[in-house]
Amino acid sequence: MLLDRRTFLVKEQVAMLKMTDRYDIFDPETGQQIGFAKETIGTFAQLLRLVINKQLIPTTVVIKEDDSSAPVVTIKRGFSLLRQNVQVFDQHETLVGVFRSKIFSLGGGFTVHNPEGEQIADVKGNWKGWDFKLLDMQGKELGKVNKKWAGALKEMFTSADNYVISLSDDVDCQARSQQ
Repeated sequence: MLLDRRTFLVKEQVAMLKMTDRYDIFDPETGQQIGFAKETIGTFAQLLRLVINKQLIPTTVVIKEDDSSAPVVTIKRGFSLLRQNVQVFDQHETLVGVFRSKIFSLGGGFTVHNPEGEQIADVKGNWKGWDFKLLDMQGKELGKVNKKWAGALKEMFTSADNYVISLSDDVDCQARSQQ
């Protein structure tokens, strides 16, 4: 099962003139595809992307194990100007948490909140904004996201990125998959 894992390789699909994003999710040890994340937005929002930065436009990303399965996780971002709020829902469409962007942060970052709005963690980026650490309120590392170099030609001619997401051994994956 997708949520039972601790490490994921996420590859953005490369396409010319694409209006939505799709990411393939792999087991980095075996190279086997274990899921995908697909952005779903309306036609009007797709057209707005031609003239407005896509970071400002509301979007929904659905994570599934395969095309025929139900969503494992759904991520929703509303319209934003200064501060982004990203809601995360489980397979039952129950809110499990919210990421809120930090307004002034070198390297980027987010605060992580439970459904009741209490801050439970921080996501901190480095000055380049390519690597992030998830830290609990005591500063203990729970996980990290690292951008992986895709090669000179791909980096120069596409905006597609590859990331490795890894969770600490202290994170209870079994509890997450049974929610």
